[in-house]
Amino acid sequence: MHGPASPGWLLVALCAATGAYCLLRMRSNVEEQRRAAGGEALMGFGMAAMAVPATVFTPPVWAWPIYAAVFGGAALRALWSARSSPHHLHHLVGAAAMVYMAVVMAASPGAHHHGGAGVPLVTGPLVLYFAGYVLVSGARLVPAAVTAAGTGAVRWGDRPELARACRLSMGIGMVTMLLAL
Repeated sequence: MHGPASPGWLLVALCAATGAYCLLRMRSNVEEQRRAAGGEALMGFGMAAMAVPATVFTPPVWAWPIYAAVFGGAALRALWSARSSPHHLHHLVGAAAMVYMAVVMAASPGAHHHGGAGVPLVTGPLVLYFAGYVLVSGARLVPAAVTAAGTGAVRWGDRPELARACRLSMGIGMVTMLLAL
């Protein structure tokens, strides 16, 4: 990541915490939620690793192609899973954005510390997509009506509002990373 170290570390903490919660969600009894949480955990930890300030650690040149391959595989898996659930299309866009950022950083190892290395025709639509996603996700967090029916204790991994907050956090992180590209 570019710029001062403090915002970079805050982004690392946000993404790592999101990834950790997604790991907790993988313990759910609902199979679809477990699969989605696994992809989101990979995304959270991948974003955290990519957000480490360059003044602290600059990955070796060979790391970026591996990074692109891992998220390319995640994109293919999301594309395959999108056949049954349109939610996976968002995972596809997120994984493709991670591949794009890894390719940009691999292509310009010296320039990625100064910003302006991304292709505006790709970065712009990605920023718009994730900014829209953040707005929609934020609106979904606003509670509609509270139901009085108690269904018992809900496990931490099965709380839909926390899953939405996780996705919102990753969307904010993605916008930040794309703008810093």
